[in-house]
Amino acid sequence: MKLVRELLKVYLIFAAVFFIGRLLFFIIFYERFAEIPFSEALFTFIYGIRMDTIVISVILVIPTIILTLSPKLFSKFISKLLNIYILAFLVFAIFIECASFPFFLQYDLRPNYLFLEYLEYPKEVSSLMFKDYKLDLFLASVLILITIKIFTKYKFLNFESVVEQNYLSRVLILLPILLILFLGIRSSFGHRPVNISDALYSTNRVLNEVTKNSIHSIAYAYYSYKRSEGNVSKYGKMDIKEAYKIASSALGIEYKDDKRPFYREVKSHIKSEKKKNLVIIIEESMGAQFTGFIGNNTLTPNLDKLANEYISFTNLHSNGTRSVRGLAALTSGTLPIHGNEVIKRNKTQSDYFTVANLLKPYGYKSSFIYGGEARFDNMRSWYLGNGFDIVIEEKDYENPIFASTWGVSDEDLVIKANETFVNHSKANENFVSVIFSSSNHTPFELPDGKIEFEKNVPKQSVENAIKYADFAIGRFFNLAKKESYFKNTVFIVASDHNVRVYGDQVVPIDMFQIPAVIVSQDIKSLVYSKLSSQADVLATALDLIGVDLSYPILGNSIFKDNKKEINLMLFDETYAYRKSNKVAILIPNMDIKTYLYENKKLIEVEEDLTLEQEALALIYILDDMYKNRSFK
Repeated sequence: MKLVRELLKVYLIFAAVFFIGRLLFFIIFYERFAEIPFSEALFTFIYGIRMDTIVISVILVIPTIILTLSPKLFSKFISKLLNIYILAFLVFAIFIECASFPFFLQYDLRPNYLFLEYLEYPKEVSSLMFKDYKLDLFLASVLILITIKIFTKYKFLNFESVVEQNYLSRVLILLPILLILFLGIRSSFGHRPVNISDALYSTNRVLNEVTKNSIHSIAYAYYSYKRSEGNVSKYGKMDIKEAYKIASSALGIEYKDDKRPFYREVKSHIKSEKKKNLVIIIEESMGAQFTGFIGNNTLTPNLDKLANEYISFTNLHSNGTRSVRGLAALTSGTLPIHGNEVIKRNKTQSDYFTVANLLKPYGYKSSFIYGGEARFDNMRSWYLGNGFDIVIEEKDYENPIFASTWGVSDEDLVIKANETFVNHSKANENFVSVIFSSSNHTPFELPDGKIEFEKNVPKQSVENAIKYADFAIGRFFNLAKKESYFKNTVFIVASDHNVRVYGDQVVPIDMFQIPAVIVSQDIKSLVYSKLSSQADVLATALDLIGVDLSYPILGNSIFKDNKKEINLMLFDETYAYRKSNKVAILIPNMDIKTYLYENKKLIEVEEDLTLEQEALALIYILDDMYKNRSFK
């Protein structure tokens, strides 16, 4: 029974760590779910035990096997080894619990696959931690050091006494304990083991996040993402041929054939003797609420001026909450695929549709211009592999005006872009370019003397970062208007996603709203207030360059008759398919639900089977087009 006692001690130690973490989450974020009856909210601790038990049971498997099968001769060595093993996991658990709080404040989620992805970029992450999270890092370090000190001094665990027990008695108890641990890992007697969806017991999304276990959340996200390619059945079942039929109707795009499902010919909206250039300026994390023409704010006077003079989108929503999804949408006109976005997937590193591939046969030169290291999020590889002639990144800037954690400033970025376009113009070359800003990103490092910093907020704040990003937009167009290429170019200025997508609802739809403006000298001012996607913005801009095109873009120009008012959004693993004022929500391994979207709130209503089928169909065809490499 000594074995059972020691394993139980380990269980209780980890359970205490997870309980304290969850309790702090409960207290700190209580106002986010205060409308939920207190008695119901307390169930977070009951459901949370299941998540915690899964993690602890996995940790205990190896010690159980070693303690039951090791000979007495090695008892001291085994004891030291397992104490180190438990301590290592304990330190890891405390670190993850500590990291969960700043991660949640930034992303409104428990640590997920993004947490692991960022570890691929140690330079950016380390710089960010030491600049923006110094206090968090200090407190976590102190807590870990105290834990190590207490653990090593008081020796709570006595594994040596277990190994010194009779060998046969230990072996006989091995299978029963492994069976118990197996049940703990499954945490269910049902057909399927417990998964992350079992933490979603409440109508309040934040309370569900409190219920989760951060280690389990990371592990599940890793497992899910690794299996993401082809794993669409977790959202529901649908025949792929039926999916294409339904998706075609939903998109308002005729389905052609298996090899190029939505490829079609599109006549240009304007007639022009000269082909126009296309410049796509993608603004990092600029939410609609910060603008004047949508959010009634005063931070973006330059963007607001463009919006008043040209085409503005006032009901546009992003594909997701990550830059890679915005880049894919505005470069390729795609919708969000589950799991890793196409920019980071194996089958899309060549022969994938982009505006560069589209316009290359018409003699267009192409470039991707970024202020940071383009290896981040695999941007360099993806752009160069899919038709772009050059990638300009941080190393290509000589004597930048200002540099930060994420690269050179937005002002440096737009100056370099203007120089590039001037050179194309001098060579009498048509060009298409994607420009991606980075200044509006934590830790919001900004140069002095460029903008008047907002009062009553820190210098390194999102408000000042937005204001600086807008300054750079103004700087670019001031430069461009002085050059000959300006009158012969269509410009998109659009955000990749909002600065921080947060909210208590299952999907905070309102926080997906972003601004977009299309600038072209010979178009009339227009406010487009109907629901639209980033793919629609790209299709609209291409409609203005004076070239009849053929492409598979999963969006339509606003000048198209009977354009559909739809958008597909992805929040972590949860899809939201919006059609007018109705929304279908698809959570893995759960039934699809229909909501009414009114006053920025989701109200569950009677299911709309057509809406739900359209949502599922879009998810299926996106996955199928990736697998068959038919989006080209």
